[in-house]
Amino acid sequence: MRILFAAACALAAFAAPAMAQDHSGHDMASHGASMGEDHAHHAALNRALAMENRAEDRARDQYRHPFETLDFFEVKPGMTVVDYMPASGWYTRVLVPYLGAEGRYVGLTPDPAAADGERFANYFAKLPGDFETARGGWNLSGAPISVYASQDLPEEIKGQVDRVLVFREMHNLLRSGVLYTELMRMRGLLKDDGMLGIVQHRAKSDAPGDYTTGANGYLRQEDVIALVEAHGFELVGMSDINANPLDTADHEGGVWQMPPSWGGKKPELENIGESDRMTLLFRKR
Repeated sequence: MRILFAAACALAAFAAPAMAQDHSGHDMASHGASMGEDHAHHAALNRALAMENRAEDRARDQYRHPFETLDFFEVKPGMTVVDYMPASGWYTRVLVPYLGAEGRYVGLTPDPAAADGERFANYFAKLPGDFETARGGWNLSGAPISVYASQDLPEEIKGQVDRVLVFREMHNLLRSGVLYTELMRMRGLLKDDGMLGIVQHRAKSDAPGDYTTGANGYLRQEDVIALVEAHGFELVGMSDINANPLDTADHEGGVWQMPPSWGGKKPELENIGESDRMTLLFRKR
């Protein structure tokens, strides 16, 4: 049977050169269209990164690699993207112009009622208002902007989000006790093929457990993967885009000893870049 099949394939190859040529041309056209689409997305991302309102942000691009990171997360113009705990808006100022008028930008903050303790609850409660106040001075244009605390999400957005992005905040979810609540709400926002992108300060794989509770900012990569997968996600990609082998990731006082915080002002840390970071992509399952 295998011999007959091979002979038939060989005969078909000689008998139908025109068909092969047409098929090849179709593949080339599809490939060319895909390359053209990627080129357009990359051009749009480069324009967003070059915006004047990012003048002060750009010094961190060499450490945070926003082009490579958003490309790895497969973020494209026209998408609905949730930026979790956008804080000072560093990624907001990239995403809003990049997503464009056909896209949607959603800032999302934790549910204060889910937090362990009054300190975290009070901090989370003021985040939406602080973001709304700050963004008025960022001179943004592009995607419409919304901001919600996770308990206030409107029903109509659930199941409609293409990407949820969490930049350097997983330790805060863990140490504040909101991890379960927030991961389940993120999952509920995503489309069936939606994805969750995470950048997080990375502890060494042999770091002691009492150093990786979240209080020091660093988490072990294998722990983050296990936690996220336990909440309805599947790991589909890992990258060392944001790795920094110069970071020993064991500082007394945690990640805030590294730039840009540079809390202890140790001269040996001043010029080695920002923290070593994992970059992980998960799909909703």
